[in-house]
Amino acid sequence: MGESVPIRCPACRREHVYAPSSYPCTCGTPVTPPLLRGAAPALITHRTWDDDWVTVRCPACGLHAQWPHPELGCGCGAVLRIPVRSVAVDPPGFRGEGPVPPAHIPLPRTASTPRPVFHPVTIRTARDAVTAAALYLKWLGFSDVRRTEQRPASGIGLHAPGLVAQVEPSTRPVSVRDVECLWLNGLGSSAVGVCFSLAGYTDEARRRADSLAVPLFVLDLTGTPQPVNSPADELVTAGA
Repeated sequence: MGESVPIRCPACRREHVYAPSSYPCTCGTPVTPPLLRGAAPALITHRTWDDDWVTVRCPACGLHAQWPHPELGCGCGAVLRIPVRSVAVDPPGFRGEGPVPPAHIPLPRTASTPRPVFHPVTIRTARDAVTAAALYLKWLGFSDVRRTEQRPASGIGLHAPGLVAQVEPSTRPVSVRDVECLWLNGLGSSAVGVCFSLAGYTDEARRRADSLAVPLFVLDLTGTPQPVNSPADELVTAGA
């Protein structure tokens, strides 16, 4: 990851410390999008593929490539786009950040059994989003995670013993009805319901998920799910 920078959510004013993820260039050098220090993050209310990618130059070989635009999921449910310095306005001789370690999810300090490093899958399509969620659920300890044969009312369904999950890979925030349907599905199956979304959640959906103890995760384009409510934090800590 790159150097950590302070980020304030414009929706709830909560302070975060954010470090951008790194990606391997074709030459093997880890590349980190250069953050634009001092610039305020933007709330993501509508997604376009052009806005979700940023051109970054490799500091070793000079190759330009497109990588996911850095994002952060706030605990209030907002999804923030972190400003980056475009290669088009870099000063002469700028070489970007130096080599850094590959990205990973830091394990909770209170976890009883350390997990191996989670290896995300870059999200470029809806199928990638489902794959990223399935890999993360397996990392949490759920076994035999599979796609459901019957498509849910919205999004794409996953299931495993003791688990029902919904992945919303569109640009539509998850609604309160989606959360309630997922919770009822889990209740009928004696399973925990878990939700993943690319575009975040409505305020009402977030409040309802808290009251029903439904874990909510936001998927950024690196394929690394971020917990956005207390039930999700607890799931990450305890595992399956």
